[in-house]
Amino acid sequence: MAVTALWLTDFRCFTEAVFEPDPAGLTVLRGPNGSGKTSILEAVGWLVTMRSFRGAPREALVRTGADRAILRAEVDAAGRRVQLEAEIPLTGPVRAQLNRQVVRRRADLAEAVRMTVFSPDDLQLVQGGPSARRDFLDEALVNRHPRNEALVTDLDRVLRQRTALLRQAGGRLTPEVEATLDVWDSRLVRTGEQLAEAREELVTSLAPLVNEAYERLAGVSEPVGLGYRRSWEGDLAGAVVRARPDDLRRQVTGVGPHRDELEITIGPRPSRTHASQGEQRSLALGLRLAAHGLACQAAPEPPVLLLDDVFSELDPARSEALVELLPPGQVLLTTATAPPPAVSPDRVVEVASGRLLGTGGRP
Repeated sequence: MAVTALWLTDFRCFTEAVFEPDPAGLTVLRGPNGSGKTSILEAVGWLVTMRSFRGAPREALVRTGADRAILRAEVDAAGRRVQLEAEIPLTGPVRAQLNRQVVRRRADLAEAVRMTVFSPDDLQLVQGGPSARRDFLDEALVNRHPRNEALVTDLDRVLRQRTALLRQAGGRLTPEVEATLDVWDSRLVRTGEQLAEAREELVTSLAPLVNEAYERLAGVSEPVGLGYRRSWEGDLAGAVVRARPDDLRRQVTGVGPHRDELEITIGPRPSRTHASQGEQRSLALGLRLAAHGLACQAAPEPPVLLLDDVFSELDPARSEALVELLPPGQVLLTTATAPPPAVSPDRVVEVASGRLLGTGGRP
């Protein structure tokens, strides 16, 4: 699986740009901070997921002075040409197309093209709150089996509708509120149990791969523990019934997969509070590598791999270990300086002030 060409119009700092990465190997985008190199990866990511991996709002994606951004890409997926197109206006609906057909579900994109992103923000997988780890699990589920996108989306829809109902009720359980709440509770139980079970199975599959990657990145043999902790005991149906009075009073849904946690330990120590920053960074990379490895096993071709400035915070030993652990396939890498000696790019593109200056061989 490979991006063969990317066209940008009024996206971020780019007025017009065409990017043609190496279709089978490593392409390095090199330039100073603020030059636009990460925006190239962000454009690829947006076309595949219809969201920014940097968490940027829509208005940040449109070049200052323009009223919309246009993205277009051609992808080789198992020998089949896939066209992705998107129009991102400042206001109004976003329009996305897959092979000239309107995209109505993100699952359609996930079925056609898969992608894994490594970024400096990945440290939040270890240091941050539970929501970052839940998002990681859901992204890994979708990348492994795109049908899981519907499960993640359904739960989000149920929670939004149930929360709106709780706020509308204002703490009063009228017969009408109770009847509607019963409907949403039933959907929450069905979807929530399915998602929790899928996450638990994923964590079991990730664990040995994370251990292997962490040992090689950190250079030490210390077991990494992954555990999925639900926010309820027993069956979810009973937990939702017991939580209803509190939910009405607080106007939020208190139990469900949206409250669950991925617990990570290094040896006997909780990684979030008792690991060094070097250990946490190796662990974050190990999580991403493990998820990418599972996606490679499930897909006919490796997903496109985006590495956003990942070597800037790594020492030479960890940089070399990361390169050795990367599976074959297309890799797009950004860097502000020369890449580590272990990196052998097939193509180098210089980026400066929203312009792509050319390509070459080994820097």
